[in-house]
Formats: sequence, C-alpha cells, structure tokens
Amino acid sequence: MEVVHTPVLLEPCLELLSPVGEPFEKTAWMVDSTLGEGGHSNAFLSKFPSLNVIGIDADSVIQSRAKERLSPFGDRMHFYNGWFNDFYAHYPEEYPKPDLILFDLGISVFHYEKSGRGFSFRYDEPLDMRLDPNSENESAAEIVNGMREEELANLIYLYGEEKLSRRIAHGIVAARANGKIESSKALADIIFDSVPGSYRYGPIHPATRTFQALRIRVNSELKHIPEALHKAFNLLNVGGKLGVITFHSLEDRIVKNYFKNLGKQCVCPPEVAVCRCGGKQCAELITRKPVGPSEEEVRVNSPSRSAKLRVVRKIQNASEYHLYGVEGY
Repeated sequence: MEVVHTPVLLEPCLELLSPVGEPFEKTAWMVDSTLGEGGHSNAFLSKFPSLNVIGIDADSVIQSRAKERLSPFGDRMHFYNGWFNDFYAHYPEEYPKPDLILFDLGISVFHYEKSGRGFSFRYDEPLDMRLDPNSENESAAEIVNGMREEELANLIYLYGEEKLSRRIAHGIVAARANGKIESSKALADIIFDSVPGSYRYGPIHPATRTFQALRIRVNSELKHIPEALHKAFNLLNVGGKLGVITFHSLEDRIVKNYFKNLGKQCVCPPEVAVCRCGGKQCAELITRKPVGPSEEEVRVNSPSRSAKLRVVRKIQNASEYHLYGVEGY
C-alpha cells in the first residue's frame, strides 16, 4: 500500500520511549494513542521485538490502512476504533497496563491529501473536517454557515491564534449571505479576499490558521487532551513513560503545564491550608525542554517543523489536583 504520512520525531521517540532496561519486563506493552497510518507503531514493533502495541484511532478508514500495513506483526499489534479519551476512561480489561504511551497530536497527512473531507485549503472538497466521518459533531460547513459573526471571530482567534480573525469572520458572513459555503476551496478563497494584500503572500497561506481553528472546534481536540493525559498517566505502570508530540502552542501549553505539575512536590492551590495532593513528585521530567526536529528532518518532512516532544517517567499516580491550572480542564 502507498503510505502517505511520515511520522515526525521518530528517532527521538524510539530513544526516549525505549522499553529497554529497568523497570521493563521482557514483554512490554505500548499504547499508540493516535495510530494514523501506523508509522510510529511500525517503527517500535520493528525495533523492539518483544513489544506489543495497542493502536487507537477514531477514523475507521485510516485505521484500515494501518491494519494492512501492520499485519506482518500478527498478534503483537492490537487495534481500538474510537477516541483516545474514551479508551483511557474505559481501558479494556483484556490488556495489561501499559509501560509506554505515545500521543502524536498532529493530523495525519492522509487526512489532508486523501480523506476528501476538506482539511486542506489546497483542494476543492466538501467542507467537513470530522476525523470520525460517522461522528454526529457539527461539520466545518455547519459552523461556518451557522455561527454568529462575533462567535466565529472569537473561535478563529482562540483556536487559530489568527490576528485578523474579525476581518476573516466578517468576510465569511458577508459571503454566506449570497449562498452557503460548502467547499474547502470556496472558504479559502473567501479568506484570501478578506485579508490585506500584504498578508496574502506571507510565509503561510492566510487560510491556514482559520482551517486549524475549525478543525480543532469540529473535533473538540483541545477539550479532551487534559483528562486523557491524566487518565493515561495513571494507567501506566510505575516506571513507565508517557510521551506527547504537539504541533501548536495551544496543545503544547496544556502538555507543558500538566507535566510541570507532575514534577512538583505539591500542587495544592494556595487556599488549601493542608496538603491534599499527597505532597510527592509524581513524575520525572525526562525532557526538561521539548525536543524538536533536526534541520535534516525538517528538510525531508516539512510538517515536522513545528513538532515538539515532551516525555515523563511515572513515579506514582497523580491526583485531580495535578490538573489545576491546566488549560482546557
């Protein structure tokens, strides 16, 4: 089969999430929380022959591609079709507790290039953007055509960090007065026409941040991250490792703050007179600073340019207090 997506930060992941040495048993278990086409799982299964992997993906279409690609590994590879927050909230009893967990919060190149759901402004496709095509979530078209101008501007600013969000929202509302906006290309053209000429030919297409904002909103991407990380961390065996790859500041801030809390001795808020969180460090920060791509990786795989990897090693379970101050919770 043709593999479209190249996994980012692959070598750092293999090194920092290696299941070799103490405290790992001969047979270790890993959860690939965002399986996609199976690039990370393929590399881990190839390099560590005693490793078993559970791959999670909400999109049954892309998961079928991963199943084909990973079939040579037989019963060392297991699959779960659904959202990672649901998986960690109801961890299947038939699996041992994991030793390693990886989240790659980026969107697979497959979705941009092959899904036909309007993720990319480069193609003329139905404006959908749902990672799970069977989801009952609002599509991007429903949001673009139904949301009030002020709400739309706030959405684009909050989730896309787009400084021209109000101009773009105004342009969208004016355009939809002449008929529904139903394709990715139509929306991209409207955004292009809504911004000043000096903004149209910058380092990124002027629709980039708006499309990001819509995708995040459609799939509730930020909403599920804090609780999923927390439940995943507590499922890990002691000594196990949790790694997260992020691609923009909104995701990275959530991960950074949660991992920072895990590394503290006490995370009780100031108004709590007596420590209730346990007063002990829950994790060792393996990466004090995030690991980014090398110049060579960026050269051969441009989507990696904004990727950051953070990794912690579990010491003990965390309490709900460790989510205090984490955005999105």
